[in-house]
Amino acid sequence: MLNLNPAQRRALKARAHHLQPVVLVGDAGLTPTVLREIDINLKSHELIKIRVFGDDRAARTAMIGAICTPLNAVAVQHIGKILVLF
Repeated sequence: MLNLNPAQRRALKARAHHLQPVVLVGDAGLTPTVLREIDINLKSHELIKIRVFGDDRAARTAMIGAICTPLNAVAVQHIGKILVLF
């Protein structure tokens, strides 16, 4: 997994600001199909936003690790129900 320094993270946050979520994670959670869609979008766009429709903050935080580890991605930002990945 890639590590970002503060300057890189700040630049990615600025690039992601205007983006709309391209993947929506519903009540079923992080299924293999959703993970595949995230992978496809990461390969296409490099920087994506994901919206998680769940009220459990701990589950969203755990979801970041479940996404980043197999896809070799890095979490740029997690604000509320929006995850930004690179």
